Amino acid sequence: MAATVINGKEIAKKVKDNLKNDVQILKDKGVKPCLVVVIVGDDPASRVYVNNKKKACEEVGIKSIEHAFGAELKEEELLQLIDKLNNDSSVNGILVQLPLPKHINEEKIIMAIKPEKDVDAFHPINVGKIMTGNPDFMPCTPAGVMKLIEETGIDIAGKECVVVGRSNIVGKPQAMLLLAKNGTVTICHSRTKNLEEVCKRADILVVAVGKPELIKGSAIKPGAVVIDVGTNRTEAKKLVGDVEFSSASEVASYITPVPGGVGPMTIAILMENTVKAAKLQSVK
Repeated sequence: MAATVINGKEIAKKVKDNLKNDVQILKDKGVKPCLVVVIVGDDPASRVYVNNKKKACEEVGIKSIEHAFGAELKEEELLQLIDKLNNDSSVNGILVQLPLPKHINEEKIIMAIKPEKDVDAFHPINVGKIMTGNPDFMPCTPAGVMKLIEETGIDIAGKECVVVGRSNIVGKPQAMLLLAKNGTVTICHSRTKNLEEVCKRADILVVAVGKPELIKGSAIKPGAVVIDVGTNRTEAKKLVGDVEFSSASEVASYITPVPGGVGPMTIAILMENTVKAAKLQSVK
């Protein structure tokens, strides 16, 4: 029995449709939610992401401003721009598209963004709030994954959850969100022994390592929910995930496709965070 494919585009559309109403309420009160996206250099994937974010802002009714710079931009100049945006009350959310050119310290840039405008939830203060279960903003990709799991109707409480990948952007916060819903969580990484065996224990498997089709159907427990966060280009230029979809979908009960699974959800949550930032700032 083939798995049910979880349609991230449809679920993201629902999230954005709900936000339109919130945005209108804010605008009626004189608050115009505004997201500023900063892109440095000419990374093609970053350009696609930024364009998708602008399009989502239009759909929801959020004002979007883009600052695009060549790769030669100095770190000091970027910090000056962030300082200016931090102090601009018409700007609710600031997002600096990663990766940045090598000569710019990403950690320094993340630290420079005011936590209340950090709609990516990368600032240590926001990470700490996620860790303690009291977040202002949900981390975009992990929160999108949670909405996809919710959509299956499966209760996370008491389930064996395995997260493959330990990045600060996905793996670690993903584990925290699953834990907050009372999942029993294991984090796997490049040093994990018997990766296949560990994955096979998972009722809910989230894979975010950036290795094309690393997880095969043989590593999946029959009936598991499989969420594939990876997006990789093969030599034939085909877009594939970290999970081998063809074999995994024969074993899982639910599975996300690549593309059209987690990607649209990440952007939908970013919109949610920008609207929340506008609400929080309007009551100060």
